[in-house]
Amino acid sequence: MASVTSSYAVMTLVAASTLWPVYRSREFVLLVVVTVAVGTVIAIAGAVLRSSSFAVLVATMAVFLLLGVPLAVPSEAASGVLPTATGLAELVAATALGWKRLVTITLPVGSYEALLVPAFVLLLLATVVGLSVALRSRRGEVAVVAPVVVFLAGIVLGPEDAWVPTLTGVALVVAAVVWSLGWRLHRRRQAVLSLEGGARSVRTSGHRAVAVRAVAGTIVTLLVAGAAAAAVVEAAPPSSPRTVARSIVEAPFDPRRLVSPLTRLRVYEQESAVDETLFSVSGLEEGALLRLATLDTYDGVAYTVGSAEVSSESGTFDRVPASVDQSASPGTATTLSVEVGSYEGVWLPTVGRLRSIAFDGSDASTLRSGFVYNDVSGTAAVDGGLDAGDSYRIDAVLAPQPTAEALETVTPGAATVPAAQAVPTELIDSLAGDVRGVEGPGARLQAALGALREDGYISHGVSSDEPASRSGHGADRLAELFTDPVMIGDAEQYAAAAALMAGELGFPARVVMGFVPEAASAGTEAVAVRGGDVTAWIEVDTAEYGWVAIDPVPDERRIPDDRLLDPNRLQRPESVVQPPPDEPQLRDEQTPPQADQESPEAPAAWLAVARLVLRAVGVGAVVLALVASPFLAIVAAKARRRRRRMRHPDPTSRIVGGWQEFRDAAVDHGVETPAAATRGEFAAIVGGSRPAVLARVADRATFAPGGPASDDADRVWSAVSDMRRALGSGKTRWQRARAAVSLRSLRRYHGGTRPER
Repeated sequence: MASVTSSYAVMTLVAASTLWPVYRSREFVLLVVVTVAVGTVIAIAGAVLRSSSFAVLVATMAVFLLLGVPLAVPSEAASGVLPTATGLAELVAATALGWKRLVTITLPVGSYEALLVPAFVLLLLATVVGLSVALRSRRGEVAVVAPVVVFLAGIVLGPEDAWVPTLTGVALVVAAVVWSLGWRLHRRRQAVLSLEGGARSVRTSGHRAVAVRAVAGTIVTLLVAGAAAAAVVEAAPPSSPRTVARSIVEAPFDPRRLVSPLTRLRVYEQESAVDETLFSVSGLEEGALLRLATLDTYDGVAYTVGSAEVSSESGTFDRVPASVDQSASPGTATTLSVEVGSYEGVWLPTVGRLRSIAFDGSDASTLRSGFVYNDVSGTAAVDGGLDAGDSYRIDAVLAPQPTAEALETVTPGAATVPAAQAVPTELIDSLAGDVRGVEGPGARLQAALGALREDGYISHGVSSDEPASRSGHGADRLAELFTDPVMIGDAEQYAAAAALMAGELGFPARVVMGFVPEAASAGTEAVAVRGGDVTAWIEVDTAEYGWVAIDPVPDERRIPDDRLLDPNRLQRPESVVQPPPDEPQLRDEQTPPQADQESPEAPAAWLAVARLVLRAVGVGAVVLALVASPFLAIVAAKARRRRRRMRHPDPTSRIVGGWQEFRDAAVDHGVETPAAATRGEFAAIVGGSRPAVLARVADRATFAPGGPASDDADRVWSAVSDMRRALGSGKTRWQRARAAVSLRSLRRYHGGTRPER
């Protein structure tokens, strides 16, 4: 028993290692070791004491309630070891709901909230159920299914990146073979000790046969694991993301249901809000931009965070358990403290790339639970919104920004953004004139944005002393921006226009709405961020520097009388000017495939789920075929053997073949006889008059002078058919199936009907 249990525990621990990418914490390691150990004790105690399944279930539930809180919800354990009422409530709730929360949060989760509960439940059940089957069942090999389930769960719940746990899979196979060998040898020793008389002769070759069957049986069993694992990763070559549970489960926060925050920019420019303190910030370095939201999808009406028609990475928000790994992001570390004033909304002001966040105040727990983050765009939000008095502290990384001179030489990066829809032709015509004769993608981008800043004037259109300036950044408003005698707008229009221009030049681009306070907040001194500090800028992806922030908004200056302007200066070309022959078509060459204007819409969620289900059904059918193929081959071999015996042209051989068919059927049904037993001795062991009569008929046909008639052979085979059915009567369906696929009789068969004594 010791070898069986230790091997099974090792196999379970190996399978549990696939959950490491999900948690990556010391608490997870402790949970795995303790849970497997306790589950092993429960299974062994149940087997030794011959406890009922109900008693084992009660013991398992008691361990679940006693150890669940300190192991799976350690933050709610009193003194770190005792369960509390709050902890028990979270434990029970997470047993049902923790699985979905686990696939809608950024990995690794560590010991965040109650997200260790799914691992605790999975390992406890796998250990107790699997080891109980191994110790109690006559065919304990099927217990290998439990570690296989743990292995697959780690893949399904794991990250979308195409990591392939090859070493873990190999280790699982080795552990399973060792465990199966130990279990079968233990069972064989028990069976040999119970044999009596001539049956003791099977001892000499028993261990070798057991070893062969153990290895073969384990490999066949693990075909299920291999094929099922292939079903999980079949759409994921090593260089592409896999489809896992988190790929199809809808995230709890969907920004596409919200109004574009850019359309509310002028709300902060109203006289009643321009001097109102939205929030106070300390630790903001000079020149740092306070990001509110990043928008990368333009549909001709507005820039949004993601789109209902075209999915984008900026529209996917995940819950952040503790921190975000920014080790690959260059830059300087900074810490920012924010206290909310009159600001209301779901978008949470941040800087740079977030590393960690900590909420303060009476609502800290609620804000923590509702916090979501998109690491691609650097946008944060709180599901439920912020209120006055809320405060938080963030640690972030500020990426270095290139100088204006360095931007002249940049080239488009490889980031993907949804293709802009309904780009105004007026904007494209103006862009063609601005970049005429300019070479190089970076220089052309600088020329286009420089012309925008030079020609544009600022007016929010919210006061009587400002020229009229319509809000919005739809295609009609941007067309108006480039056709009016004087280009008038504010950050909303200029940022949207600049992002579309950058996209036309081949640069992945997006709009960022945020705030730029007039003064930095060195040290702990807080700076008030007011409504008038609102602005918008663009970010373009470059091959040299990654995402680079560029301010396309013109400086505020007096707007001239449109009658004094030179009309020739404002005239825009009527058609797109072709670039020089040796100048590459940047948009065609640089734009990633996802930005193609003709890209089909992303499939609906139900269609993705349906495809996944159909794929799983198809792979499952293949798995069943692979698993069933060895058994079908055995059944086919026995059918072929029976047909050869029954159709032999010689009546004597047919009668002897009938005896051999009955003998093989008896062996497959578990009759143990010495290898050298005569027909009469074999019939006596089987018992009954009909086997004895059949043995005498076969002896007479073999040794008596003269040969039997063909009708005698037909009657023998009719009797053999009845006797084969009688062997299976009184047996369970499972026992009859085992006899049908047993290999014992095939090892005695050599394709002929040799005479027997």
